[in-house]
Amino acid sequence: MTDPLPVLKDLIAIPSVNPMGRDVAGPEFLESRMTAYLQDYWTRLGVPCEVIETAAGRSNVLVRIDSPGAQKTVLLDAHQDTVPVDGMTIPPFQPVEQDGRLFGRGSCDVKGGMAAMLAAVTRLAQERPAGMPHVVFSMTCDEESTSLGINHLVAGWSGKVSGSRLCPQPPDMAIVAEPTQLDIVVAHRGATRWQVRTRGRACHSSRPSEGTNAIYRMARVVSALEAFAEWLPGSRLAHPLCGPATLSVGLIAGGSSVNVVPDGAVIDIDRRVMPGEDSSAVRDEVRDYLQKRLDFEVQHDEPYCIGPPLGDEHNGSLAALLMDSILAVIGPRQVIGVPYGTHASRLAAVGIPSVVFGPGDIAQAHTKDEWISIEQLRQAADVYYHICARGRL
Repeated sequence: MTDPLPVLKDLIAIPSVNPMGRDVAGPEFLESRMTAYLQDYWTRLGVPCEVIETAAGRSNVLVRIDSPGAQKTVLLDAHQDTVPVDGMTIPPFQPVEQDGRLFGRGSCDVKGGMAAMLAAVTRLAQERPAGMPHVVFSMTCDEESTSLGINHLVAGWSGKVSGSRLCPQPPDMAIVAEPTQLDIVVAHRGATRWQVRTRGRACHSSRPSEGTNAIYRMARVVSALEAFAEWLPGSRLAHPLCGPATLSVGLIAGGSSVNVVPDGAVIDIDRRVMPGEDSSAVRDEVRDYLQKRLDFEVQHDEPYCIGPPLGDEHNGSLAALLMDSILAVIGPRQVIGVPYGTHASRLAAVGIPSVVFGPGDIAQAHTKDEWISIEQLRQAADVYYHICARGRL
């Protein structure tokens, strides 16, 4: 039986930081070293492995275990990348075990889930339990920013890009690793993100009346958006599992010099989308709201991120089967919804029943001293194995 703990220590020690759109370079950024480790791991084990480049230095790794006579295929998915390490108070790439916890960047989000899945799939490959489904394990890139990896995998099933030879067709169901404290997430909100721009006319700051200050205009935009954000949650029914729709302004920039009246300003908007809402239409709602309240033009760029929400209409049977395995391995847990997004919604959007399950607490993800419970790590590996090995999928 493979212990996920040594594997997780290996994964933490291999930096795979997502630059998150920043213009940075260095060996700690992107997933190439992680991809090489995973490819070598599966090759040495003799499991069919495929590396698919989605962008320079960024690749998905897929492995497949076929089962004689199986009628269904289950996809296990975990992402290779982590958020940046700015502000961390522990060495980010030195795994430290202490008091039943393992510390390091990615330990919780989501190298812990990846290590647990890796241990389970290794065990399935070695034991080949009778009656198991076909199992595909996708180790995807760029989850933390623009979802290049999962989008490429899904696009391959419709022929929009060259598809995977190990997973040429959509699987029958999917389990996505994220820190859920071993509860089952059946619903979550999505996110639509875009930039809003104001334009002005530059002039010397000693004579500001000769120009038009784009930052002043953006201040009015932000004030209006603050009012919109207060109105939004009560404007429609909240989802019973994952809460209300929300909006936040997360970034602002403008101007070129303190002694120049700025001719441009830009903000980034994060709109969290409930199941049942149209992820593409929420930008138009904000645009219309601002148009009615401002006397100058505001430019809304096309969204650079549309992460769909996950609804719970079609994943109940999978959740029930997963709960049976959880009960058999660790005892009672909950079926829940969460406010953050995952790969599950992108799989569900093409008709694949999908749930989210994994070790760790989302409260520890992206933190300055990120850690995971070692007990949960091992329990998750046993659950992933159990649901695939039991032959009821």
